[in-house]
Amino acid sequence: MIRTGILNPGINALISRVRHTNTLVIADRGFPFWPAVETIDLSLVDDIPKVLDVLRAIEERCVIGRIFMAEEFRQENTPATQASFEQAFHGIEVVYEPHLAFKQRVPHAVGLIRTGDTTPYANMILESA
Repeated sequence: MIRTGILNPGINALISRVRHTNTLVIADRGFPFWPAVETIDLSLVDDIPKVLDVLRAIEERCVIGRIFMAEEFRQENTPATQASFEQAFHGIEVVYEPHLAFKQRVPHAVGLIRTGDTTPYANMILESA
């Protein structure tokens, strides 16, 4: 029995398949579904869990080289929300791009983890180093 770290077997299996330069999506509750991308839905109710909760759990097991996010995140969120995300990134390079360009990266991801987050454009794509 696993006693610490990520307890979800689906997430553990998904993370174990991420290799150098592979990507993994962490998405909010309204993010579209891609039938060809393995999706693990963790959403319970609004904001449980949040994207940053999943990021914090995953970063303990993965080496993240870059994070991709939509430019709209910076336009739609308060400075305090933006600062909480930047703090959680621990200096990892973040590439902001238009949301439509961001979504074009999704089909190439190893998988997608859907959360209950209601933060506008909180979706992120983690690229393994």
